[in-house]
Amino acid sequence: MNFLFLITGLLFVFLVSWVASSDRKNVKYKKIAVLFSLQIIISFLSLHTAGGIKILSEVSAFFNWLMTQAAGGVDFVFGGVVVKSGSSVFFLNVLMPIVFISALIGILNYIKVLPFIIKWSGWALNKITHVGELESYFAVSTAILGQPEVYLTVKEQIPKLNSKRLYTICASAMSAVSASLIASYMKMVPGKFVVVAVFLNILSALIVSCIINPYDADEDETIKIASVNDQPFFEVLSTYITDGFKLAVTVGAMLIGFVALITFLNNSFLAIIHISFTTILGYIFSPIAWLMGVPNRDVIKVGSLMATKLLTNEFVAMGDLQGMTAHLSTKADAIISSYLVSFANFGTIGIATGSIKAISQKQGSYVAKFSLKLLLGATLASILTGTIVGLYY
Repeated sequence: MNFLFLITGLLFVFLVSWVASSDRKNVKYKKIAVLFSLQIIISFLSLHTAGGIKILSEVSAFFNWLMTQAAGGVDFVFGGVVVKSGSSVFFLNVLMPIVFISALIGILNYIKVLPFIIKWSGWALNKITHVGELESYFAVSTAILGQPEVYLTVKEQIPKLNSKRLYTICASAMSAVSASLIASYMKMVPGKFVVVAVFLNILSALIVSCIINPYDADEDETIKIASVNDQPFFEVLSTYITDGFKLAVTVGAMLIGFVALITFLNNSFLAIIHISFTTILGYIFSPIAWLMGVPNRDVIKVGSLMATKLLTNEFVAMGDLQGMTAHLSTKADAIISSYLVSFANFGTIGIATGSIKAISQKQGSYVAKFSLKLLLGATLASILTGTIVGLYY
């Protein structure tokens, strides 16, 4: 039965991507097969072998340890804040540690550890899949740096890209998450699904792009990677810390607005038609959830989470998931947890468009024209990732 739903989920992603394709006759089936094979290998080793499960457990434990270290700084600044017994302050416990994680990323970037990992991981990915050196590098780097910083690393290439290559790199950015947020996600959903989704999303975005946006990459291309930071060490560290704080505050502000809006809509719909807004969304998205392999009894709940994430962001949906986990099956929890680990939502369209426009006005206009197709591709990539994870539960 799991294999059957893997097929239905794959067929849904392929058919929707094919309908939206700009060149249906030249879909890159060989590249898709290689990328999908990598996904199956990664997911099998991670979720179906003792060694892989242990590694995922250790990675999750490491990020939990980092969150504990971050608590030292948070407690020093906010230690005087008193909350009622048993309460947890989301802003302090989940968002503020982003500042510390961002500082660590800044250090690793400054001492060239992250650039080294990104460069050679991208090189290896391209050698295996032949999706293009720029595309491979960008797919790996966006999973670490996130938006909008990742665009700066290829700022010299962006003005020269055609619309198809521009679509691929933007879809990769929307399908990924930044490393600075991974630990915070793990406070809300099981860490193993976060880690697996990070790897699978890199490949899912490329698979969907091979259908929606097929083209042949230049095998002899060489790319020049721009250094994001050329400042002295403490200036770099201060910048990353400040950016981490801005990100935490921005996410907090968005959560206040979006959660309040969802609450308002739920109460309004309940008062008028006696059914909540999120339940309506659940019915709309439930067929997709079912095709992904979500058990019948959970499809409405999972569908509502999928819609919530698309309309708002992953943090809002993860917050709702925390209240549902006890009532969801293990399979449904695995699928939706993996699905939520990406930036695919309406808000990130503005981030992608604005980031590209800041580098090239012309290219930013191109991105704005295919923004809805970009969101479609990134969402399909998340569906593909969730479907693959569901194979093992």
